[in-house]
Amino acid sequence: MFVNPINVLSKLDLKKDMTAADLGCGSGGWVLPLAKILEDGFVYAVDVQEGPLSALSGKAKQQNLRNITTIMTDLEVGVPKIASNSCDFVILANIIFQLEDKQVVFDEAVRILKQGGKLLVVDWKIDSSLGPKEDRISMQDVEKIVNGIGLKTQQNLEQETGAYHYGLVFTK
Repeated sequence: MFVNPINVLSKLDLKKDMTAADLGCGSGGWVLPLAKILEDGFVYAVDVQEGPLSALSGKAKQQNLRNITTIMTDLEVGVPKIASNSCDFVILANIIFQLEDKQVVFDEAVRILKQGGKLLVVDWKIDSSLGPKEDRISMQDVEKIVNGIGLKTQQNLEQETGAYHYGLVFTK
């Protein structure tokens, strides 16, 4: 079974007034359930492609979700529209294997996180029989990178992310 964002998000003690960002959000598989949880909060939906962001906007409108702002940008050059230390929660889900410069994106996630904020990383397991075959990064390598830029590993969500993905939560 693939990752169920609702199941994973339910394990994270998210407060309804938080500010969050999904970096590399695609068409909103994580953004929409997150926006429902953060009913008094705010979600930045960031992606490099206009098509998925447009689809996300349409779905948000259909579901009457008004707490989502889409931002089209290349993550590897940063997200200047999101202020430093402004997010309680940041998601990097199924995006790392697509990045040329992974470090820049991790640095950007840390930049926008508030002190005490959480970073959720979900990506394909190295030995998964499904998904992309190229440029996967192991859970251990993600931990090294993120711990190396000052975040602490808080939680392993492998139970919730299933057979094909790993999930880690870090705190700033």
